Amino acid sequence: MGLSFLSAGAKRRDELLAIDLGGRTTKAVHLTRKGDRLGLARFALVDAPIYEKNLSVELLAEHLKAVCKALETKTRTAAVAIGVQDSIVRQAELPVMPVPDMRQMLKMSAKMYLQQELPGYVYDCFPLTNPGAQKKPEKPKATSNLPKQRMLVAGARNQLVENVQAAMKSGGLHPDHVVPGLIGPVNAFEQAFPELYSKEVVALVEIGFKNTSICILDRGDLALSRVVAIGSDKLTNGLAESLGISYAEAEGIKIGMPQEVQPNLETLVLPLGRELRASLDFFEHQHDKPVTHIFVSGGAAKSEVILQILQAELLSECKTWNPLGFLQFDLPPQQVAEVDQVAPQLAVAVGAGLAAF
Repeated sequence: MGLSFLSAGAKRRDELLAIDLGGRTTKAVHLTRKGDRLGLARFALVDAPIYEKNLSVELLAEHLKAVCKALETKTRTAAVAIGVQDSIVRQAELPVMPVPDMRQMLKMSAKMYLQQELPGYVYDCFPLTNPGAQKKPEKPKATSNLPKQRMLVAGARNQLVENVQAAMKSGGLHPDHVVPGLIGPVNAFEQAFPELYSKEVVALVEIGFKNTSICILDRGDLALSRVVAIGSDKLTNGLAESLGISYAEAEGIKIGMPQEVQPNLETLVLPLGRELRASLDFFEHQHDKPVTHIFVSGGAAKSEVILQILQAELLSECKTWNPLGFLQFDLPPQQVAEVDQVAPQLAVAVGAGLAAF
């Protein structure tokens, strides 16, 4: 899905940096193209900057410089994924017209189509069905009698997009795309598991730092997306409080020795499981079909205990997945040894890069 609030156009790129701005850790990948093959040349995980309220352009620019240094690459064309808390992704019935006209129409009439006033937002749109309807029609005098089309609409504050673009330039990058992070796992999953993507009903759960997103795909159609305000930070903080230990110690135990604190984790993870179950129930009731597979990504997906707790609540197998499985590796030896361990954390970054490719 090529959703982007900033796009440098449809130029075919041979290489690109894709950066997922996380709340605690920024994840970045250097993607390459050789013929029809996509490759992974480098990846990096860098501690996100600590800040109060809004992240300044200057601080973000310095952070992006640090990310580029960690990647050890000369490539500067980049796509950045912004967090689910900084963007919206909705389905909407929009009049059939060219996408630039849709974007402008949403800026003027967001409440009519998105049931919410969103002043100062910019938008992008992606057809969910009948992509052929995107052929440019003759421009009508009014939109009221136009046929409608189901579109996936993404929105973000224009000021945020401009700040990210300015920080990228100040940090030495060439801004190519600014992408809503929610669609990253969807894009990566399409490439990693094309058969499941196109033929099954699949739930993708991305456990982030502050929030968890769930996207339900019905044979390639993003039928439902939702953001739950429970993430790894809440799990780690809760563990630290219940055990009377430091945040860093709780983080290590959560992933490294989760069996030792399973009762504590169950208390913390069950509310997340109930929220995700409600999303599955809503979809299954509305569409009268079951979700057949649940795949989990994000740092917490590395914990078998967390997956087991979610599985018991969702009444369906929860599996971690590798968003890098379709990529050809051209990594330095040290990263070859590490890549399997960090792969679940790179879904958003890889998917953001695919939106730009």
